[in-house]
Order: sequence, then C-alpha cells, then structure tokens
Amino acid sequence: RVQLEESGGGSVQAGGSLKLSCAVSGDTTGTTTMGWFRRAPGKAREPLAGIRIADGSAFYAYSVDGRLTISQDNFKRTVYLQLNNLAPEDTATYYCAADVVVGPGDSGDYHYWRSIYFGHWGQGTQVTVSS
Repeated sequence: RVQLEESGGGSVQAGGSLKLSCAVSGDTTGTTTMGWFRRAPGKAREPLAGIRIADGSAFYAYSVDGRLTISQDNFKRTVYLQLNNLAPEDTATYYCAADVVVGPGDSGDYHYWRSIYFGHWGQGTQVTVSS
C-alpha cells in the first residue's frame, strides 16, 4: 500500500510562499499519478494539481491561477507543491494523493478528477495565511 506523508505547512503572511513536500513510501506498484488537494474550513475538498510520474507532466485545476507549481523528485520519492503569493483564502489543509484503480464494488475515499481516481491520502499539512 502507498503511504504518503506531507510536510512543509505553516503560518505565513499574505504574499508569502511555502513549499509543501509529500514523501512517498510503501508499495507504489501501479501508481502512475500524484496529486495535491486542499480542504478549507467548511468547504469541500478541492483538487489543485497533478503530476504523471512517468514523464513529470503536470496539470492543474482550472481555478489555479499560476501561483502553484507541482514537481517531483523520483530519486527522493517526493512530490512538491510550491505555493506563491499566498492569500488568506488559501488557508486550508493540504493533502497529497496517489491514484488508485477502482473496481466494481470497491469503496473508499476516492476523488475522481481528470479521469483519475485518487484514493491514497496523507494526513495533510496545515497552511494558514494571515492578512
């Protein structure tokens, strides 16, 4: 089973930057895509960015306005999310995710985005942005 551990969150002032990390461990057989999501207080989980492990190609949610960059270091088995020019509305818990293959009758915490089921999740890292 894939295990994910996020780090790098914290409290920053508006306009600041953070770089989140997601350490990947365990059995990653079959894992093809990693992603970053966030959940703000009182809101639904929101996809932000994804990256295909094989070639490092990235894709972003339409709501992302160029302030986020996803990247990976396959040697370190780590996926990153660079957050720039942060605003108070970016305050949320940020989650790293890995894709899964979902079969008939399977149940779990899945998020279907860009034709990909994300189903492995880390515990999240908190980002708090003050004005």
